[in-house]
Amino acid sequence: MMNNVGTAAVFAGLGVVLFILVFVLIDLLTPGKLWDEIVNKHNNAGAILIGSVAIAMGIIIAAAIH
Repeated sequence: MMNNVGTAAVFAGLGVVLFILVFVLIDLLTPGKLWDEIVNKHNNAGAILIGSVAIAMGIIIAAAIH
């Protein structure tokens, strides 16, 4: 049982790291600062973009684990 918990923790950590890397990559590819657009300027399109990336990354990681 502990082996499964450890494996799940490794995959969860890997998923978080991948999500951060993808967010940074998208932030570099889009004009302006994406985080500033979402938080300070309340840009809904940027929030939808990051939300879509989060869902896609979750599906990809879940498929890789399964």
